Amino acid sequence: MMPQFIATPVPSGPPRHLLWTVDQFHYLGDLGMFEGRRAMLIDGVIVEEGPMNPPHRIALELTTDAIRAIFGSGWRICVQMPLALGQTTDPSPDIAVIAGTARGTSSHPSTSVLVIEVADTSLNYDTTTKAELYATAGIADYWVVDVGSRQSLVFRDPTPIAAGGIAYRTHLTFGVNDSIAPLAALASPIRVIDLLP
Repeated sequence: MMPQFIATPVPSGPPRHLLWTVDQFHYLGDLGMFEGRRAMLIDGVIVEEGPMNPPHRIALELTTDAIRAIFGSGWRICVQMPLALGQTTDPSPDIAVIAGTARGTSSHPSTSVLVIEVADTSLNYDTTTKAELYATAGIADYWVVDVGSRQSLVFRDPTPIAAGGIAYRTHLTFGVNDSIAPLAALASPIRVIDLLP
């Protein structure tokens, strides 16, 4: 079944930026506009990442395997799938751990107990823009697997800040000899070395 076209009213007046909604972004995806591309929607803007290089791909596979090993039935491990964090944001994280099962689900998830991004060329973006998005969405546990520095950065405790908005209050760095336990699986630590190529 083809998705229904989503009309966008065109206002009169001076030129302006056209911001996309999650529904419009997904509709474009259904039409194949992003086939073979790594697109995401961030605050109404379609952002495209470059091709995935081998270290990123290998770290993504290793991290996915490690996460699947500790989260059993009753959890969905979503790899580069939609995570609708409001009307204008779908960052399609590298990994999102979602409570429940896919069967009977009729919409994209809008929250996650753990989000993980693998960073090689995107480290600054993942630790600033994406960290702010995930904190604002109330994601309690956000990890960045830093391939270049061979470490994992962990962001927790989303908290309102004086300047307005929400940011992570806790920032932790784990080296290759350390282990990290997800907040949703505290009894199951993962060695950082097992996430890295």
